[in-house]
Amino acid sequence: MTKKMCAGFLIGLLIAGGAAVWAQAPEAQETESKVPELTSFHEIIYPIWHTAYPDKDYAALRSYVPEVKSLAEKLYAAKLPGILRDKQAKWDQALAEFQSSVDAYQAAAAGTDDATLLDAAEVLHARYEMMVRTIRPVLKEVDAFHKTLYVVYHKYLPDKDFARITEAGGEMLVQAEAITEASLPKRLEAKTEAFDAAARELFQAVKSLVESGQSGGGEAVSAAVEIVHTKYQALEKIFD
Repeated sequence: MTKKMCAGFLIGLLIAGGAAVWAQAPEAQETESKVPELTSFHEIIYPIWHTAYPDKDYAALRSYVPEVKSLAEKLYAAKLPGILRDKQAKWDQALAEFQSSVDAYQAAAAGTDDATLLDAAEVLHARYEMMVRTIRPVLKEVDAFHKTLYVVYHKYLPDKDFARITEAGGEMLVQAEAITEASLPKRLEAKTEAFDAAARELFQAVKSLVESGQSGGGEAVSAAVEIVHTKYQALEKIFD
């Protein structure tokens, strides 16, 4: 191979590799349970809640208004990633309450009543935390399973890519088993019995999916995926 041909070949590989990375990036973003604008707002809520509020530093609380407004406006325009599409209604409700708290904070900062300003800062923090809880996965094991299920249900199934569904089934089975072995945090211990039952049903549904991929046709695999999706929704609903 000549130097010219070799250079052309390498350039071709770089272009193809870049295209592959570009193609994968949107899918990676879609399966991350994160909203960057929500994370960014933490940069201002942290000093408000952990420094200015406990120190009753009213001057600092008032000085934060421009940054609160700027970061909040970006959050109002934020879009949820695909994996959080089922949480859109809850997100919209939490966002409306958060926006009201931002307005109240700005109004209080413009006034002279320091007690009202402290109250507004407390509510702003509470509404922000509510938004975080709205999208935060209950368990890392559930989040890992959901990421795989999202791709299977919203990508492979519509494309009737049964080979890739079958391939993903093995990974989902391992992830579903991990969910059955997971323990809920203390604040959710009262839901343990319902969670364990739903986790076992999800595991059995994934097991049936794997078996369908090994012995059944496309229709059997499609039906099995729908059942897995329904069982996963039932698991998530426990925490509504």
